[in-house]
Amino acid sequence: MTVTQTVEIPASHRLTIDVPREVPAGAVILTFTPKTADDGLDYEGECPICAAHRDPITGEERFNAETIATIEEGRAMMRGEIPAKWYNSLDEMWEDLVKEDADD
Repeated sequence: MTVTQTVEIPASHRLTIDVPREVPAGAVILTFTPKTADDGLDYEGECPICAAHRDPITGEERFNAETIATIEEGRAMMRGEIPAKWYNSLDEMWEDLVKEDADD
């Protein structure tokens, strides 16, 4: 069963949701999807977190250089421009991170 409801997110980002009785009690997965550009609510291709970290006067990002470089690296991985690392466990990832720190 899928229930779709369009709501306005208030400035407080707090919602109270009334669930129809047809939905059985128990665990559910809620998915939040911003409306498309047709409704005027899009972020012009920018994630809402990045948009929230822009200076309201200058429009410049308020991230430091290292954070900006990391964001760009992640975007390049998502586009497939550079290979992403995959791990089979948290221990394997942690071991790789420690190794990279030792190389610095």
